[in-house]
Amino acid sequence: MITVRSLLDDAWYERYTRISQLNIRSSIYDVTNKCNLRCKGCFFFSSDEHKLHDGEEKDVKKWEEFVDSEVARGVNLAILIGGEPTLFLDRVEAFYRRVPTYCATNGIIKVPRDRFPDMMVGISLWGDSEDEKVLRGRDVFSISLNNYTGDDYTYYLYTLTPKQIGRIERVVKRIRDAGLKVHFQLLSNDEGAEGFHWNESQLSDVRGEMDALLDSYPDTVISSRYYHQVITTGEMLGRKWGWMECPSVTEPMDRRDPQPKRLIRFIRWGADLETMHRCCTSATRDCTTCKDGAAHMSWIMVNKRAHMRSTQDFQNFIEVYEMFAKLYRFIPW
Repeated sequence: MITVRSLLDDAWYERYTRISQLNIRSSIYDVTNKCNLRCKGCFFFSSDEHKLHDGEEKDVKKWEEFVDSEVARGVNLAILIGGEPTLFLDRVEAFYRRVPTYCATNGIIKVPRDRFPDMMVGISLWGDSEDEKVLRGRDVFSISLNNYTGDDYTYYLYTLTPKQIGRIERVVKRIRDAGLKVHFQLLSNDEGAEGFHWNESQLSDVRGEMDALLDSYPDTVISSRYYHQVITTGEMLGRKWGWMECPSVTEPMDRRDPQPKRLIRFIRWGADLETMHRCCTSATRDCTTCKDGAAHMSWIMVNKRAHMRSTQDFQNFIEVYEMFAKLYRFIPW
């Protein structure tokens, strides 16, 4: 009989034991429908999710009560998105005071560390200065670097595009020199920006580049080779990514049959505190083209038993789980 212990030596078993005790239960929250940028390919605006309800809850007391109810529901990780969450720091604080909180931001507004000393901040990055200007309208990278250099609770979520192939290292060096970390994902290009569609050759090339950067900058890049393999191929253990595999579907809206392995109690909430969105991205996205890094990471993590077919497969699972836990600061960098 194959067991966890039979697959792992002492060192790997200790690593497994550490992550197996975390029992992470996350959900995603739109803090606001407003943003101080309009990025090409941002799923929130390309899907018109900001128009799906009457607006957003403005009463901070109601936000506090809502967060209390989420904690009672079993959530122990709140992932705050938008819009731009830093536009409404009182709403962010409603989460931060009650539950481990991660805030996704474009980095233009600096999170005040006297108010949020240890809140994890993930800064969206869409390329070097040239690509940021094309996709986001301005060089946001330079602004965020100025705001967050040396911050121990911040990393860049670097969304790679085909145009970044061969140019990623110089961006990673700037992040390293700023004393920050970086994690990679791939652009899904929801709005069909010209020149930003992936082909198989580009996906192979970017995978090789990510692998090389992980080897060259192990103290800066928070990632794993197996994660790179899964997001660039859309395959895991011979299974193809798609709607019937995605683990990040809002639980009360999940009518799939048969049910895949999925995140327990996961919901993505709208800023009105009532609307539920289909999944961690948008209902208009074609699942076969989705390259969302967190969704693919979760795909691996909920399929523990499937990875127990060999030592290497299970070590791959452990590395991805550790990567997730580091990104949300459940374990140290």
